[in-house]
Amino acid sequence: MQHEQRHREVAVVTGGGQGIGRAIVERLLAEDRAVVVVELRDEALEWLDEAISESRAWVVVGDAGDDAVAERAVAAAESLGALTGWVNNAAVFRDAWLHEAGGTVVAEMIRRNLQPCLAGAAAAVAAFRVQGVAGSIVNISSHQAQRAVRGALPYATAKAAIEGLTRALAVDYGPWGVRVNALALGSVVTERLRALEDAGTEAYARVEAAMRELHPLGRAGEAGEVADAVAFLLSERASFISGAVLPVDGGRSGQGHDPEAAPPS
Repeated sequence: MQHEQRHREVAVVTGGGQGIGRAIVERLLAEDRAVVVVELRDEALEWLDEAISESRAWVVVGDAGDDAVAERAVAAAESLGALTGWVNNAAVFRDAWLHEAGGTVVAEMIRRNLQPCLAGAAAAVAAFRVQGVAGSIVNISSHQAQRAVRGALPYATAKAAIEGLTRALAVDYGPWGVRVNALALGSVVTERLRALEDAGTEAYARVEAAMRELHPLGRAGEAGEVADAVAFLLSERASFISGAVLPVDGGRSGQGHDPEAAPPS
């Protein structure tokens, strides 16, 4: 058992306790990776109990943007096996109008979304070097990095910075065999959207219609589809992919809205 554990690949997933993060963790566990979940609070994580009891998972509670928390995640990962992957998924969904909040407040909001990627990447790269492994980092971005949504300036700006960071990390650390990529997500089904669906409300009908219009594939994405893309980028199947920003958005980023747009015949 100890021999098997030493050779098991481990990934750290920030914000891995719910939603997209949970789907990523479940996908990696299904691939026989061990996973360290970094979460701000130790709540609603009972679904990890079995994996923890089998030494396939651990939880580090704290702010993913704190260097000390990231270092604790590295230590936890090394107790489970060999750290080879890091997923920067933690995000803060809070926005403001620049003219109302002011530059200082907005800069702090941008920092809170960017800092977890900086702390995570710093810890991951340092650990990869010490272990002598060619690790992989995946940053979770958004379609908003390239096509801003009105009223979401701090979030869109932070995600654009994360995509620039992804390319810079790939260039800086590629000579050490470290790969760094990002996923630019479209709208993904969340607990809030499912609650609207279960209630059968008129609000859900409006949201569903908007999702059909925004995404050429006619729907919002599923968290499991994001998890599949993450698992691919962490794997050897993506061994020559680095510095890429992969849209996982059902074609949303490629679509141009125009009053003369015609439906297919």
